Amino acid sequence: MREIVPPISAIVRNDQAAIQEQYQRNVVPSYGRFPLAFSHGCGSEIWDVGGRRYLDFATGIAVCCLGHANAEITQALAEQSQKLMHVSNLYYTQPGGQLAEEIVKRIGPGKVFFCNSGAEADEGLYKVARKFGHDEGRFEILTAFNSFHGRTLAGISATGQEKVKKGFEPLVPGFRHIPYNDLEAAKAAISPATAAIFIEGIQGESGVTPATVEYLLGLRKLCDEKKLLLLMDAVQCGHFRTGRYQSFQRILEGIPEAANFLPDGISMAKALGGGFPIGAFWVRQPYADLLGAGTHGTTFGGNALGCAVALKIISVIERDGLIENIRAIGDRLKGALTTLMHSYPQIIKEVRGLGLMIGLEFQPRIPALAGSDKATSLQVINRLHEAGLLTVPSGMQTVRLLPAYNLKQNEADEGFSIIQNVVSKLAS
Repeated sequence: MREIVPPISAIVRNDQAAIQEQYQRNVVPSYGRFPLAFSHGCGSEIWDVGGRRYLDFATGIAVCCLGHANAEITQALAEQSQKLMHVSNLYYTQPGGQLAEEIVKRIGPGKVFFCNSGAEADEGLYKVARKFGHDEGRFEILTAFNSFHGRTLAGISATGQEKVKKGFEPLVPGFRHIPYNDLEAAKAAISPATAAIFIEGIQGESGVTPATVEYLLGLRKLCDEKKLLLLMDAVQCGHFRTGRYQSFQRILEGIPEAANFLPDGISMAKALGGGFPIGAFWVRQPYADLLGAGTHGTTFGGNALGCAVALKIISVIERDGLIENIRAIGDRLKGALTTLMHSYPQIIKEVRGLGLMIGLEFQPRIPALAGSDKATSLQVINRLHEAGLLTVPSGMQTVRLLPAYNLKQNEADEGFSIIQNVVSKLAS
């Protein structure tokens, strides 16, 4: 009997329009998506469903730290899935304990809670702060203007950007915003209800703005004096992104008085799983046991599969010298972009960042972009897409570069060349 083969669907034919239409019919429209549909990738290269190649300096918004389709991540997934994927947090598994130990030894004495995302990791730190201040009636957390802490109700309440809050009022109480990198403003904002100050080491979503040395050291001293927790959101800027395990370690590098600097809690995700969903937060001693049995939980967090992948990622990063690669290529790329800024000051306003987290801020009024009401960052990114480079917006004026840690020098040069060509055309 002859087998009747069903007709090939539009998806199998890699029809981008059909994929977009399927999303529009079936997926909640909560994202403003670029009109690109991807099918596969390899390292820092990615191909759309029409077969066009792009160089990826977005990496899933700082997630795919070893690039796409990494063979060792695939192997770790396959090997662990053949043994054990999930048993719940009612039991112990070896990968969970090993991963927690690897994180603790890279930060300092404390303990780790595993979850599934950065927003969940931040939520855990809010609870640590509430638990810390509860007996004294302290519950308030000071966060920074222009910060970003996720899309949960508490996350948007903590985030210092009004645009994420609209339509979701009333917000979760207990959050107030202060200017970033302004120690005096932090001092003035502390009230009898304040329990913690919560900042990003580098503000990623609003322009790639690093904390200053003086700000970090001053906040630590202030929190010690006022008996507050100093908490840091390292979801994007952490896990080696800057060329040290945590961004504060890179910012404070070589500063003698920072030798013993530690936050009281750190949230992380993104690069931790290299594309596999996993988040975590670390809590410093003596606060590591504040969340006792029954006070916090997650069904999937810390599963053996995610922890095995995260362990493999740490192993590859350190075995292959990728920390040095991040620093060397990041510094060279930032230097080249800074030279480009000096060549086109009417187009590029500033270059900021550390390691492979670089922000390219464009001037607010560029004649070549005046015909559109879209944000400058989006217009530039669309032009970069057309030229074959994926990047990420960071606020209205800034384009974010977040390449994989194993980016090759020729790939960095290619990416820079694309940016250079787009900038020169904007100037012509």
